[in-house]
Amino acid sequence: MKEAYLYNKLSDKRVQCQNCAHYCVIENGQRGICGVRENINGKLYALNYGKAIACNIDPIEKKPLFHFLPGTQSLSIATVGCNFRCANCQNWEISQAPKPKKEILGENLLPEEIVKMAKENNLPSISYTYTEPTIFSEYALDTMKLAQKQGIKNVWVSNGFWSKELFDLISPFLDAVNIDLKSFSDSFYIKYCGGRLQPVLDTLKRINNTKIWLEITTLVIPTLTDSREMFENIANFIKKELGATETPWHISRFSGAISWKLQHLPDTPIETLKMAEQIGKKAGLKYIYLNNIL
Repeated sequence: MKEAYLYNKLSDKRVQCQNCAHYCVIENGQRGICGVRENINGKLYALNYGKAIACNIDPIEKKPLFHFLPGTQSLSIATVGCNFRCANCQNWEISQAPKPKKEILGENLLPEEIVKMAKENNLPSISYTYTEPTIFSEYALDTMKLAQKQGIKNVWVSNGFWSKELFDLISPFLDAVNIDLKSFSDSFYIKYCGGRLQPVLDTLKRINNTKIWLEITTLVIPTLTDSREMFENIANFIKKELGATETPWHISRFSGAISWKLQHLPDTPIETLKMAEQIGKKAGLKYIYLNNIL
């Protein structure tokens, strides 16, 4: 547990978290939407600090990042919790584990130990992944600062639902990021993710104005995020709003069997993925990858 880096104290021992775009106002004794930030007597604490629920060595391509340190391995860490509640989540058992106000699971693993592990295994990067790194930003940031001093790159795999305050805090230490652009529909984000679209678009634009390497992933869910219009909107946003025809776009196949609440939906037809690919190419995007098709 550690006092949160980004929050304001309000009256009556209430606090406003500034860690993500929810900007939760949290009463004394309560937690935010993420399930891991608790107001204890007027101070906001990250309950998941130093408690890793997962720590593995993965290919960087698994993030997925295809144009950043290709062919290398990355030390991947996560804690429980998430600021979204995506119905399609594949890691829901850990992302939703602390909600509502449940025990914070995980093994003690300090930032110094994470960096030491990466050094001992000659790993060029540390990835903050599996769950949403925004909700363990204190833990990630302390690790990132140490990693940067050791010449180790820092990678986030994120939903992009960041606050401006978080972006300003972490961006000097972030080398690469893969952002899930789950849809181009605000109603989809509200109904199926518990978030909103615009903050994600804002994050993408901010990243694009830095030297942080950016790749984007869209999971194509039958009947929900598989329309031609949506593919066109995303492809045009990447090209026109980011001004980046070289930004890789990963188009991923959905599998109902491993989703949290969408088991009734079929796997994405390969033809739908290929349609998205063709739309991306027509928009002028140079690097488009179809994932999860084997």
